Amino acid sequence: MQLISPEKIFRGSGAWFKALPQIKKISKRPLVLGRSLATNNIRQQIYKDLLEDNFEIYIANLEYDCCFEDLERVKSIVLKNNCDSIIAIGGGKVLDSGKFLADTLSIPVITVPLSASTCAGWTALSNIYSINGQFIKDIELKSCPKILVFDHEFIKTAPKRTLSSGIADALAKWYESSLTCSKVEDGLVQQAIQISRVLRDQLLISGESAYQSQYVQNLSWCNVVEGCSLTAGLIGGIGGEKCRTAAAHAFHNAITQIISTHKPLHGEIVGVGILLQLRLEETINNNKLADQSIKQLLLLMKKLNLPTTIAELGINVFENNNLQKIAEFTCREKSEIHFLPFEISQQDIIATISNFEKQEIKIS
Repeated sequence: MQLISPEKIFRGSGAWFKALPQIKKISKRPLVLGRSLATNNIRQQIYKDLLEDNFEIYIANLEYDCCFEDLERVKSIVLKNNCDSIIAIGGGKVLDSGKFLADTLSIPVITVPLSASTCAGWTALSNIYSINGQFIKDIELKSCPKILVFDHEFIKTAPKRTLSSGIADALAKWYESSLTCSKVEDGLVQQAIQISRVLRDQLLISGESAYQSQYVQNLSWCNVVEGCSLTAGLIGGIGGEKCRTAAAHAFHNAITQIISTHKPLHGEIVGVGILLQLRLEETINNNKLADQSIKQLLLLMKKLNLPTTIAELGINVFENNNLQKIAEFTCREKSEIHFLPFEISQQDIIATISNFEKQEIKIS
C-alpha cells in the first residue's frame, strides 16, 4: 500500500480561509496544536478565526520535539475533551506530533505549516525524538493528513533560515533517490526520481532568489516554498521509502545523537549529510562526478548561509568520542545508510568525516 498525498490540499495566499469550510465538515471540536513563541501571533489569529466560525477549540502546546513523553501529555488533553480532530500548526516537529496523535486516536489531522522547512505537512510519517532532540525512529502512519493548508501568507512570515533549511532537505530527495533507486524498474519509482531531478534543478536555479526576496509576488519564492513543502512530499509518496532517505538522512539521524547548543534545524543537518554522502560516493564507489557535485552544492549553500561541515553545526567530532558515536549510529542495523548500492563500514564513516572536517574545499 502506498500513501501518496493528503486528501485535500489548499495552497496559495488565503488558503486558510478557503480551507475553513472543508475543516468544518469534518470537525467541530478540534485540538489546536502548536509550539513556538515566534509563531504565536499566527496561532492566535487562527484561534480567533475558528471561534468566529463556531468551532469549540482546545489548545495544547508542545514542550519538546516530537517525543513520546510530550505526545502522551497532549493525548490525554485530546481524550479528556473528546476532541474530534487535530489541527497542527507550526514546523515539522509540530506537524509530525499532530499526525502521530491523530493516527493513534483514529481522528483526522489538518496540517498547517508555518514555514517551508520540511515536507512534514504532506507525509504519512512521523519522526520520533528524545526529549533532548535525539532521533529515535520514524513511524509510518495509516494515512496522509486529511487536509493540508499551505497558506503563503503564513509561510512568508517564517525566518529566512527555515527556507534555506527546507531547500537543503528537499535537495536531498534527488541526491538520495537517484542513488538508491537507479536500478529499480518500477515505473512510479522512476517517475518520482525524475520529479526529484526537476525539483533539484528548480532549487539550484531559484533557491537564492527565493531566499533573498521572500514575498508572495516573487514567483521564484512561491515555486521554491511549494517545492520544499509539497513536491518533496509527493516524491516520497510516489517513490516510497527508498525515495525518501539514504546516507544524507542517516547522517542526520546520527548527528542528532550528539547534543549541540547550536540546535541546528533538520534540513541544515541533512545538507551536511548530502555533502558527506557525495564524498562517500567518490571515495567508496568511485563516482568521478561527486567532487563536482559537492562544489556545485557548496556554491548554493554558502549563498543560503547553510552550514557545510559538522563543526558549523556546533559539534566537534574530534572530542568526547563523537566520531565513533556518529559512525555507530549511522551504521546500525536499521539505518538508511544500508539503502546505498554499496557496502559501508563504521571505519568508512570515520575516515570520510575525519577527512571532510579537516579539508578546505575550493569552490572558485
